[in-house]
Amino acid sequence: MGREVAVTGLGLITPAGDTPDTNWKTLVRGRSLAARNPEFEGLPVDISCDVRDFEPQTELGPRLTRRLDRFAHLGLVAARRAVADARLGIGDCPPERVGVVLGVGSNSLRTYVAEFTRLGEGRPRAVSPLALPRSVPNMVAGEIALDVGARGPNFTVSSACASGGTALGVARGMLLGGMCDVVLAGGSDSWSRMTATCFGQMRALSSRTDRPERAARPFDRDRDGFVLAEGAAVLVLERLDHARARGARPRALLCGYGASADAHHPTAPHPEGRGAEQAVRQALADAGRAPEEVGHVNAHGTATVLGDAAEARMLRRVFAAAPPAVTASKSVVGHALGAAGAIEAAFTVLALERQEVPPTANLAEQDPGHELDVVTGRPRAARFDLALSTSFGFGGQNAALLLSTV
Repeated sequence: MGREVAVTGLGLITPAGDTPDTNWKTLVRGRSLAARNPEFEGLPVDISCDVRDFEPQTELGPRLTRRLDRFAHLGLVAARRAVADARLGIGDCPPERVGVVLGVGSNSLRTYVAEFTRLGEGRPRAVSPLALPRSVPNMVAGEIALDVGARGPNFTVSSACASGGTALGVARGMLLGGMCDVVLAGGSDSWSRMTATCFGQMRALSSRTDRPERAARPFDRDRDGFVLAEGAAVLVLERLDHARARGARPRALLCGYGASADAHHPTAPHPEGRGAEQAVRQALADAGRAPEEVGHVNAHGTATVLGDAAEARMLRRVFAAAPPAVTASKSVVGHALGAAGAIEAAFTVLALERQEVPPTANLAEQDPGHELDVVTGRPRAARFDLALSTSFGFGGQNAALLLSTV
């Protein structure tokens, strides 16, 4: 059994677009997509990065659209597109050997307000019987299996903003352990008014509501929080020998995964990035590669004051004070919570294919003494065959992925 795991399909539904090509064209422009969100009217922070021009009824039909919440709409459509991109057809492998692992940050709160209002008014019989199955995290994985006929292991993982990266790492282990031949893995998440309110109360969101396009500022000295976003990314993963046997075109290899816990604080990262460093070094060891071989880092880069500082310190230690070319995709597409790690892994695949590092938006000046080689202004052409994507979440949960050219 082969030891190399290939990415053979990508499905992306993000604020930057609904295909890999449209996502990439938006990314390389290096301009934030943050704007005022009419659904957040009246909230202290009323900006976000949204998936626009996405019509779930067109994609899924009215009945399925009504039955599912938005995070599942996004994840299901991304999965369909990933399967199509991989040219994965029925009969390519036994359905019981096809797994689904999705990262989701939490229960979807988008449609809960109406249901809790009915309960609070003393009308429990008016609560929709769909309230639970449309909102629990595992349903997006279950719905994908139902849609594509995958009968292998099926579940979601939740490690806050590391969920999408964790899902990809877990899927890699399932393939190498012989549990599956193919796994659809990634993440899906969407905001709600309650999500925005909770993060706003924690002061985790940028308060630059007067100029939304300047709000997301990863690694900038004047950063003040992230911009909330939504989206989904699903990657078709399979062992390289299996992919070649069915004539698939590998887009990249997922060659290393590391995970850790800070065991430091419920929401704040370890100030020196100790847990993050552990995850990165585990990923390098898993891949059998050295830090100096990494040519590009897609950083977690949320634009929180503590988070970016810890990540910069960590990267400077791992890469001997000279990290490779860094980008922070959240500066353009915002922070899609449990989906972010999968979205950024997909962006890293695209960077490897194009041999180009997309720019980070809104970076004027970095923290003195913690500078990184952050690409700004325009994309940077480069030659590299190994790239790192990092994801860190509340709870001190960390995930690191190494991807390479084939």
